[in-house]
Amino acid sequence: MSFIDGPKILPDAESDREKLDVEAQSKKKGRWSQPLRDRWNLLPRQVQWLWLLIVVGLAYLLPVFNVPLLTTEPGNDWPLACFTMASFALIAVGLNVVIGYAGLLDLGYVAFFAIGSYTAAMLTSPDSPYLHIPYLWTLPVAMGVAMFFGVVLGIPTLRLRGDYLAIVTLGFGEIVRILATIIPALKGQVGFQNVGHPPGETADGNPIFANSNGTPWYWMTLTIILIVLLLAGNLERSRVGRSWIAIREDEDAAEIMGVPTFKYKVWAFAIGAAVGGLSGAIFAGQVGFVNNQKFDVQTSILFVAAVVLGGAGNKVGAVLGGALVAYIPLRFTAIADYKYFIFGIALIIIMIFRPQGLIPARQRLLAYGRNAYHKIARKAATKASPPDTPAPSAPEGEAS
Repeated sequence: MSFIDGPKILPDAESDREKLDVEAQSKKKGRWSQPLRDRWNLLPRQVQWLWLLIVVGLAYLLPVFNVPLLTTEPGNDWPLACFTMASFALIAVGLNVVIGYAGLLDLGYVAFFAIGSYTAAMLTSPDSPYLHIPYLWTLPVAMGVAMFFGVVLGIPTLRLRGDYLAIVTLGFGEIVRILATIIPALKGQVGFQNVGHPPGETADGNPIFANSNGTPWYWMTLTIILIVLLLAGNLERSRVGRSWIAIREDEDAAEIMGVPTFKYKVWAFAIGAAVGGLSGAIFAGQVGFVNNQKFDVQTSILFVAAVVLGGAGNKVGAVLGGALVAYIPLRFTAIADYKYFIFGIALIIIMIFRPQGLIPARQRLLAYGRNAYHKIARKAATKASPPDTPAPSAPEGEAS
């Protein structure tokens, strides 16, 4: 052995035992879902996409097939309930960028939802004296306006952390609601009626995207969710996503390693705000009425509960959490008044038995890093040892 190479660390019984303990602990944490995940990861990419296409097809057929055990009728219209579930799922995906990826606790996300709703209402409602444009054009405008306010909020506040950031964002949500009450142009409780909707009419002359017809609204929202999920997945695997995860795990360590944490936190706030504004514009178009009573603190807490319940950092978990938060009060109408109490109990139970949510995020980068390390170590050991070198004998005093 030369002095340049240095000593080689050989695996011993202690390291092997620690490795087995880590594997056993990880299997214990996901004992009911780990076999399914393992089988899914072993499938070829084409087969995975085929299964995903089947799931997406079933999702599009959800408002058509009124399954007796899942339906919300007769208390609530099933297609409209499906749209509400999709709307909450879209909101949860946007908030997951802020909370799940970047680790920023935003308790005032309803503010961006309100900004998107008011943008669509003020640009399409006949009650508004401002410029009127087609409804579909209000969607990118609402995203841009919400993103602008996200940057405006983020620049002075994102140097705060933890509870301080949560309090500031909570205050921002209340400021938006109060401004909607006191500014005459936003009409307070009177609000805006007859908000616009996408074009198109049926053979009878009725609009396709009527307020009482939830099926086309659900299909449009689901299509937007799929697009946002694809974009969020690409962001998660990009340099931006890796920076977000580093900030979430340890912001000080990420900054020491050269990650511009403030810039990427503003990016997270802006992107999350854009999705929130988009969901608000869709909500305003379907409901057809916007006032200051729809954007309170309780609604913002439900958005956070959707992300935490589904699994912060997992975009599929965010969709599931958002759908559940919207579905349970609609399915069980008799207990809808106790929904905050029910979700509070559910969150406590989730935090005790499954603290990472129903579908937790997996640390893929860490797992791939370990696999790469083991492959490199095996190749280096193969090149270092000649093929005819006999195996080293056990030291004296040890069993062979």
